[in-house]
Amino acid sequence: MQELGQSLEDYLEAILILEKQLDTVHNIDIASYLGFSKSSVSHALKILQADKLIQIHRDKSVKLTGEGQKTAQHTYQRHEFFTKMLQQIGVNKFTAEEDACRLEHVISDETFQAIKKYYEFHE
Repeated sequence: MQELGQSLEDYLEAILILEKQLDTVHNIDIASYLGFSKSSVSHALKILQADKLIQIHRDKSVKLTGEGQKTAQHTYQRHEFFTKMLQQIGVNKFTAEEDACRLEHVISDETFQAIKKYYEFHE
């Protein structure tokens, strides 16, 4: 899996979530979801398209490619795990969401799998 950085991973994760909620996802949907300007989203989408992680169709709808889906799922899985884990140990929902968003990007797969295995074993 290629290293994209937090910002581009957040875009892929947002597209994944929006694809589950909407029939089609457009630039404006992503901008609204993330709280970014349309121009910032357009710039990021061009990068993701060049990296073959998304497709932008003639109607300007955005769709994850197979590789984009894989990367987005990977990030989303980490986010969900850390959010749940942090809330279970007493962190409030807002802080857990914020911290999970940071944690999901900075730890290695090896560390994530070890934490997940340890936590699931001790649940």
